[in-house]
Amino acid sequence: QVQPVESGGGSVQTGGSLRLSCVAPGYKAVSRYCMGWFRRSPGKEREMVASLDSIGRRWHANSVKGRFAISEDNDKDALYLQMSLLKPEDSAMYYCAADLLGFCVSSDFTYWGQGTQVTVSA
Repeated sequence: QVQPVESGGGSVQTGGSLRLSCVAPGYKAVSRYCMGWFRRSPGKEREMVASLDSIGRRWHANSVKGRFAISEDNDKDALYLQMSLLKPEDSAMYYCAADLLGFCVSSDFTYWGQGTQVTVSA
């Protein structure tokens, strides 16, 4: 029903910034939703780093709080993740996902993008 497509990944040095984009046509038409950014690196479990729901609530994981900011475009079905002060431990494949129940629970995200790679070098 909702198919996210991510872009904006790349390679940066420690302290740099990247802006990830997620286009997911139709997600704002859902009565209740939660859009999220997740990341996974080799040998680690998937981690939810940020989410935004249909009434405007935002959440950021403690590991990225103050450095990452999730947002959405008011006129488009588009989601963003502004990443600043990047660290090597932020290196991961980043995924955009949609939860059409709207509770922002990890297991409820059932629509996933292909991912975009972020690499931060020291």
